[in-house]
Amino acid sequence: MSAAVLAVSLTALCPASPARAAGEPPTPVPVTGDLKSGRYIVTLADEPVALYRGGVDGLAATAPAPGGKLDTSSAQAHGYRDYLQGRQNKAAAAVGAKIRRHYSVVTNGFTANLTAVQAARLSGQPGVLQVRPDAWNKTTDDARSTDLMGLSGPNGVWSALGGTAKSGKGVVVGVVDTGIWPESKSFAAPALGSTRPTAKDPYRPYRSGDTIRMKKADGGTFTGTCQTGEECTAAACNSKLISARYFSHAYLAAVPPEQRDDYISPRDREGHGTHTASTAAGDADVQVTVAGKGFGKISGVAPGAAVAVYKALWKDRGGADSDIVAAIDQAVADGVDVINYSARQIVETSLDSPIQQAFRAAAQAGVFVSASAGNNGPSPAWIDNTAPWITTVAASTMATPEATVRLGDGRTFVGASVTLDAELGPKPLVPSTDVRLASAAQSAAALCQEGTLDPDKTAGKVVVCDRGVNTRVSKSAEVARAGGVGMVLVNTSDQDTDGDIHVVPTVHLNTPAATTVRAYAATPGATVVLKPGGSTGTPYPQIAPFSSRGPSDENKGALIKPDLAAPGVAVLAAVAPPDNQGHDFDFMSGTSMAAPQVAGLAALYFGVHPKWSPMAVKSALMTTAVDTKLASGGTNTDVYAQGSGVVNPAAMLNPGLVYDSSNRDWLAYEEGLGIDTGTGVAPVAPSDLNYPSLSVDQLLGSRTLTRTLTAAEPGTYRASVKLPGFTTKVQPATLHFTRAGQSAKVSIKLTRPTAPSGVAVTGSLTWTGSGRVVVRSPIVVTPQGLLAPEQISGTGSSGSVSYSVTPGTEKLTLTAYGPVAGAPVSGELRQETGGYQEFAVTVPEGSKAGAFYATTKDPAARVYLWIAPMLPDGTAGPGGALSDPTHQARVAMADLKPGKYLATVITGWSPGSAFSSDIKFEFQANVVGTNTPSKGTFSVSPTRPVTKPGVPFDVTGTWSGVDTSGPATAYVEYPDGTGTLVHIDG
Repeated sequence: MSAAVLAVSLTALCPASPARAAGEPPTPVPVTGDLKSGRYIVTLADEPVALYRGGVDGLAATAPAPGGKLDTSSAQAHGYRDYLQGRQNKAAAAVGAKIRRHYSVVTNGFTANLTAVQAARLSGQPGVLQVRPDAWNKTTDDARSTDLMGLSGPNGVWSALGGTAKSGKGVVVGVVDTGIWPESKSFAAPALGSTRPTAKDPYRPYRSGDTIRMKKADGGTFTGTCQTGEECTAAACNSKLISARYFSHAYLAAVPPEQRDDYISPRDREGHGTHTASTAAGDADVQVTVAGKGFGKISGVAPGAAVAVYKALWKDRGGADSDIVAAIDQAVADGVDVINYSARQIVETSLDSPIQQAFRAAAQAGVFVSASAGNNGPSPAWIDNTAPWITTVAASTMATPEATVRLGDGRTFVGASVTLDAELGPKPLVPSTDVRLASAAQSAAALCQEGTLDPDKTAGKVVVCDRGVNTRVSKSAEVARAGGVGMVLVNTSDQDTDGDIHVVPTVHLNTPAATTVRAYAATPGATVVLKPGGSTGTPYPQIAPFSSRGPSDENKGALIKPDLAAPGVAVLAAVAPPDNQGHDFDFMSGTSMAAPQVAGLAALYFGVHPKWSPMAVKSALMTTAVDTKLASGGTNTDVYAQGSGVVNPAAMLNPGLVYDSSNRDWLAYEEGLGIDTGTGVAPVAPSDLNYPSLSVDQLLGSRTLTRTLTAAEPGTYRASVKLPGFTTKVQPATLHFTRAGQSAKVSIKLTRPTAPSGVAVTGSLTWTGSGRVVVRSPIVVTPQGLLAPEQISGTGSSGSVSYSVTPGTEKLTLTAYGPVAGAPVSGELRQETGGYQEFAVTVPEGSKAGAFYATTKDPAARVYLWIAPMLPDGTAGPGGALSDPTHQARVAMADLKPGKYLATVITGWSPGSAFSSDIKFEFQANVVGTNTPSKGTFSVSPTRPVTKPGVPFDVTGTWSGVDTSGPATAYVEYPDGTGTLVHIDG
């Protein structure tokens, strides 16, 4: 296929439910690298209330002691907040800016609309730590997960805690999301009174004027309010839903009134926030009926906990950083114990971003933060919310209700279904494209998009519809509109199947069954019977295909992310009726659904151990987790998919040992990664952060890690390590604790005698105690034959560039390839085509590496470049790479495999807004290898250096005769198959 313009549309990945093709290019986040006029978050250097340990004359420390909780009602906190706001006012006044919102609890800063000049002046002002453009974040959107996790039943966790009413009692779960549908049965509870609680009912919330108060299990007091607004009064709150606020400054500023399709109040329209809140802490034993079909009873994970809602995400728009930070700030000030955050940016958020830093202060204030990993799987390295103070949650599967598709020729296939109560058929079976309206496009009809099917051709038939683009439920709605009596929903690639509540009886099939059924439906006289029941024998829990995988680029190989997994497929919970076909409950899938499971488990934990730190609770959840399964039924050991494994509530309350950490540890970790925190804290080697998992990237020879373990209970623990291809030594290998709270420091030495270079090796460190207590931490190590930069740059038609290489062996051979400069192809991103343009690139045999460029004609314009393997149907497959948004977007790929690739150029303007103009650009593909002709000369010196393991030496690449009208690329290859790309610009 030659380079061509293709008409595409890109849907923002909100829930996993209206799923996209596996390799669909992601929605980019707004440009953050350049200072221009707009809305900014300005962070000042003084610590916020949650982190302040004193130092300002006359103002006492406000940060909680280790293991303590923040008290924002104290006189010290009020005084220090006044001080911070005074400093913020002074900074803004210095550049003539008007503050739109102050932050002081978890972030010291403010939001303001700034000109480019004001932003630049603030950036250089003493005492200003960061000036960042406001960015937008999206939700990360389905059996009963509480049964699967062992919470229910006479031997379940709830029973051990004294019943559902006591499970999470005295704990407040804060939900930063799209709001709440307060009338839902999942939040039904007695009305709030003004009488203070008694000794027999110490955690009963009550009203004090406009404030709602609740004494908590940790001894603190939660103070919230029921904020009024559109279709939401103070009566919306009760003794379950004890606070509801909304944060809309950025949303209202960005969206004109006529385009707002949400309630300007805490009320939820989309249903995402209602679903996550009811999953985390909804009432126990709520009877569910949807569209006349009964689904039994459901419960939240911590049914005894109270819920506080902070609406900062808005229908179809997501949420701005500034509104989300304000919500976190308020949640910590109110006194929540847990925050659930089921939102993300597509590109991994930096650790020093406003949201991640707000969560750091929240964690130090004693708040457990559970966040979704994202729905960009199964491609590696597309994970988000990866800071060490956050618990990053992947999505795992559960048993899904199933039904059978029996074709007229006798073949049967089993798929997911919750809408087939009785046998249907035999009925005619047709592909949707055979019953389309004459005016409908073939591609749209294949997807059963709205208004594409002809009622005269569809009536009385079962229709085969392809998954993708529009929501799954909207496909069955179109079949029903056209008179169809059933639907077989088929995946176009290997993906999960979902039990949605469809408008007509529906069975959802995965490949290869989907391909077979689609082909059979196209034959004359095809018929089908849809029958309840059947079993695929699919093992569970597996990691859902959509669940985002590590490794985390932001953590540079020093942490395993995600941290753990929880049920996130076909989760049945409460929703908001307006955007959910009038349903009060529905199935949803996504890491958004997995994160509140963990938030609920943390609430259960705080109900038992209210004084534990968030990191101790996180450690308990991680070290008691168990491996998920593969589709084959075998054990999944992919730590970048499952982290420590799927949560195991039956064991979590007896962790034996914990790995704890706090704010100073996190600051030292950030400094070790090269992030200037402005605190003066000395850096540590990032892999030595006291984390419940162990990760070493680019190991040469051997490495010794350190950890500190704290006893949750007395006992003796013995270490064992499994790590193929390595010898290991733990000192001391046996730990003796005479009481809870004692700590011991250990070292773990990893030495590579046989492990292959460049391949991640996974294993585990396990401490086994008396009483069968097992404390297991996953390990991942990537040994290297040498360390060298992945890419370097030079300029000019002739020139050279030098760089350093650290060998792991005594013999090396360096091989030079290139330079190569591909022919540029002109392109244009136009509003009417959605701001995308695709190009096909063929990579020949013998290729070593490639560099791909998209350079805009206007230096002020910004574009993303997305490169992914091309599937046989011409769409993008998994394993892609996305550039930063720049004038010259660049994606470099070493170890480039032969085959076809799809390059997509994407506008870099803010999602949801109109482009300021169409963007003209040139796309260029430079593929370097044995079968690509060089344009000029390139050599490397030395080619056979005499080396000593661990001792760096210099390498120089020299070129001449390079055409400088566009970028050129050369490559230096090393014996282990890795290499360094050399970018040469004019």
